Amino acid sequence: MKYFMTTKITIKSNGSIKVEGEDFELLDENGNKFDLAGRNKISLCRCGQSSKKPFCDSTHKTCGFESVVVAYALEPKKE
Repeated sequence: MKYFMTTKITIKSNGSIKVEGEDFELLDENGNKFDLAGRNKISLCRCGQSSKKPFCDSTHKTCGFESVVVAYALEPKKE
C-alpha cells in the first residue's frame, strides 16, 4: 500500500501560492491536465503579471504586488 503526503497549499504574503505534495493535479478550466514534469512542488502566480501563468516567475517581486494573508475561519457552510 502506498501512502501519500497530504497536499499542502500555502498562500505566501506578497508572493505566490505554493502547492506541494506527492499526488496532485493541476487542470485548466476545460479539464486538461498541465504536465508538471514530475514535480511535487509548484508555485502559482497571484499577482497576475507572470509570463508563465498560471505558474509564478517571481515577477511579484518587481511589480509592486502586495497582499498579506493571515488564516481565518470561514463562516459555516450553508445547506
